[in-house]
Parts: sequence; structure tokens; C-alpha cells
Amino acid sequence: MLKTIYLLLCILGTVLPYSQFLPFLLEHGLNITLFIEQLFNNRISGFFGMDVIISSLVIWVFVFREGTRLKMANLWIYIAANLLVGVSLGLPLFLFMRQIQLEQPTETASY
Repeated sequence: MLKTIYLLLCILGTVLPYSQFLPFLLEHGLNITLFIEQLFNNRISGFFGMDVIISSLVIWVFVFREGTRLKMANLWIYIAANLLVGVSLGLPLFLFMRQIQLEQPTETASY
């Protein structure tokens, strides 16, 4: 059940942000200067921009710490998802894969 929720959040976390970003790309191209200008256009958008930047950094630390602890492979994928889409994909994707890892049967030592 939890994996299904995380997977649905991955889909929503990709579709909803890109529904706003793709029209910007079509109109302005990859104009980073304009993107940052509009992101910090006022205090409310600046609030959300700063929140997302800090949340991204927290996810990076969490992914590397928890992923290393659980011996998960290819941790860079979650950072790439975070950079290409945002926290809304990076975090639920990592949690989805983490849940799969947690549900794996543990190896028992044989004597």
C-alpha cells in the first residue's frame, strides 16, 4: 500500500510541476536569468523558492545517509530526479525505492 502511495506521488510530483514549467519553457526557452527573476519576484514566491532549495539540500543528505545505510545502489538517480523535476519527484521516488529495499528479505548467516 505504501509503495503505491509513493508511486502515485511520483507521478503527481512530476506532472503537476511540469504543467507549470513546460509553458514557461515553450514561451521563454531555458532562460535561467528570467526563471530566477520570476522565482524571486516577490516575498511569497521567494519564500517558496527558498523552501524548495533548502528542502532539496535536506533530501540530498537524507538520500546519501539513508541510502548508504541500507546499501541502496545508484543514489545519484534521486539527486538527478530532484534536479530535473524537484523535491516532488526526488523524495517520493527515493521513499518508494527505500520501501522496496526495506521489504527485501534479510540475509541470514549460515553456520
